Amino acid sequence: MSIRTESPRPRGADRARVRTAVRGRRTTGALALTAAVALLAGACTGSNETAADDDPRAKTTLTLWHGWSAEAEVAAIEENVRRFEAAHPNITVKTVRNMTDPKIQQALRAGGSKAPDVIASFTTDSVGKFCDTGALVNLQPFLDKSKIDATKVFHKPLLEYTRFDGNQCSLPLLHDAYGLYYNKDAFRQAGITAPPKTWSEFEKVALKLTRPRGDGYQQLGFMPNYHGYETTTSHYASQWSPTYFDTDGKSKVADDPAFAEMMSFQKNLVDKLGGFTKLEKFRNTFGDEWGAEHPFHTGQVAMQLDGEWRLGMAKDAGVGFEIGTAPLPVADGLAADYGMGYLSGTIMGIAATSKKQNAAWELVKYMTTDTEAVVAFANGIRNIPSTVAALDSPGLRYDPAFRTFIDIARHPKSSTTPAQVDGGAYQVTLQDLGYRYEAGKVKDLRAGLKAAARQIDIDIEKQK
Repeated sequence: MSIRTESPRPRGADRARVRTAVRGRRTTGALALTAAVALLAGACTGSNETAADDDPRAKTTLTLWHGWSAEAEVAAIEENVRRFEAAHPNITVKTVRNMTDPKIQQALRAGGSKAPDVIASFTTDSVGKFCDTGALVNLQPFLDKSKIDATKVFHKPLLEYTRFDGNQCSLPLLHDAYGLYYNKDAFRQAGITAPPKTWSEFEKVALKLTRPRGDGYQQLGFMPNYHGYETTTSHYASQWSPTYFDTDGKSKVADDPAFAEMMSFQKNLVDKLGGFTKLEKFRNTFGDEWGAEHPFHTGQVAMQLDGEWRLGMAKDAGVGFEIGTAPLPVADGLAADYGMGYLSGTIMGIAATSKKQNAAWELVKYMTTDTEAVVAFANGIRNIPSTVAALDSPGLRYDPAFRTFIDIARHPKSSTTPAQVDGGAYQVTLQDLGYRYEAGKVKDLRAGLKAAARQIDIDIEKQK
C-alpha cells in the first residue's frame, strides 16, 4: 500500500482492519480521505526547501508515525527500526501505529513537540497535497547530499506517485502490484487451459465460468461492478495505458479514448453477466473483503482483480482449490504490453515542522533505499520491495505464485494514477461517473466524460 487505501493495506488475514480504514485500493477507502486531506492540508505552510542544520550524529529521538496496526506488521516495522537503531546508536526512534492520513495532516498542520518527524502513509493520493502545501520537505537536496540517484534506485511509476510538480516530497516504502487471481480447479472444469491475456478473451472466460442458480449464481466468473472488491476505474483503466492529464494539467478523461473504451467494456461485461441489478444483489452476499469469507476464497467468484496481498490472505483462509495468478488482461490493441499492471504503495517523508530533519533523513534513507532493510520489511509484511536492487535480491522470500506480482512491478509499462494537487478527488469524480454509467443512470458516456473532465479541472483550479 501500500496498504493502500488505495489501495493501498494488512497483507494477511489480519490486514483487514488497516486496509478497510485506508484503502479498500483500498481505493474507495483511500479516495474517501481526500476531502479531509484537502481541508486539513490547505492550512499547511511548511517550506519545500531544506534548511536543516541539526547534527545527525548527535544523540536524539525521532518520532515515526505509520498506519500499520496488525500485530505481525507492527512487529515487522519495529524490527526494521531496531536494525536502524543498531546502525545509528545515537538515534532512538519512537513509533506510533495506526496513524491515518487525517491524523497525520492534523499533526503536520499543528506542528509542535507532539508532531511526527517522519511519516509513512498508505494513501499515495495524498502526495500531491503533501508536496504542494509543503507539509513534507523536498527530499531532493537530501538525495543529492547522499549522492543517491532516485531514478536508478526506483522504477519510474514509484517516483511518479511519490512526487508532485517537481517536488520529491516522499519516497516509496514498499509497494503493491495489481493482477488477476483465478481458481485453477474451476478453469480445469470449464476446459480453460490458460488465463486470458486480452479483455476480449477475458469476457469469454468470465462468461464460461459463470454458472447461474435461481435468480443468482452458483459461481460468477468475475464481479465487474465498481463496488466490487478492487474493481475500480483506476485499476481497470491502467490496462488501457491512459493519460489522465495533458501537459497543461487539464483532464484528458474525455479526450483519451482509453477511458471510454474501458468504461464501455466494463458496462458491456456487466450486461452480459446478468445486468447491474442482478450482480449487485449477488455482491451483497459477499463476505468481508479482508476476512476468510471473501468471495474468491469461498468460490463465489472464479476470478478476482486484486493486489499481491491476496495470495497470503487466501492461503491463510485455507481455500479448497488451487490458486492461479497472472497479470490482468490488456486492451486488445495493447497485446504486446501484456504483463503490465497498476502500481501503488506506501510512501515515507519528513515533516516540514521537524527540527531534526538531517537525523530524520537517515531513517528515511535507511528504510527506503537500504537493500537489506527493504527486503527484510517486504518479507515481514508480504509486500513487494520498492527498489530495483531489492526486487533482484536473493534474500527475497516468496511463494512461486507471488512471482507474478514481482514481474508486474518490474514491467516497463506498469503505471499508476498521477499525483495531483486535489489529492485523489479527480479519481473520485471518474469513479462516480462509473457508478452511474454501469447502473444505466448515464446514457451518453461521451457527455458524461466531458462533464467529468470539466469537474476535475474546476476542482483542481480551486486548489491553486
